[in-house]
Amino acid sequence: MTRKQRRGLLIGLGVGVLSLAAILMMFAFRQAIVFFHTPSDVAEHKIAPGARFRLGGLVEQGSVVRGDGTKVAFTVTDTLQKVPVSYEGILPDLFREGQGVVAEGTLSPDGHFVADTVLAKHDETYMPPEVAKALKEKGVKLGEGAEHPEGMTQ
Repeated sequence: MTRKQRRGLLIGLGVGVLSLAAILMMFAFRQAIVFFHTPSDVAEHKIAPGARFRLGGLVEQGSVVRGDGTKVAFTVTDTLQKVPVSYEGILPDLFREGQGVVAEGTLSPDGHFVADTVLAKHDETYMPPEVAKALKEKGVKLGEGAEHPEGMTQ
């Protein structure tokens, strides 16, 4: 085998190994690539109970119920579907009804989302880009003067 052939074989082998590694990484992380799911996605995809994921949408007006200590229950909606959420911990200062939220946790067998982390928007005009995009895809109007079903406002 000549030097040129050995070099070509080595380069080809290196490209093959790197391609295989990239394919294996994509396969391993295929579920983690999605940043979050909307309530409609949860209803459509039938996410398995116990699966860990992020749920994003709007906190439904009138749905926040505070329990003993730091327990709180609320509903996340994309105005088409709703998912009840329970959380035990300190909520972000800017958490409120009608605003964007992303909660991370698991889905219980009865369809109730048990969150262990809740992230809220950081100012009056901000909504996580992924939440805003998903809501727009569902036909929800965002911004000044937008009207939402059930009195939800941005």
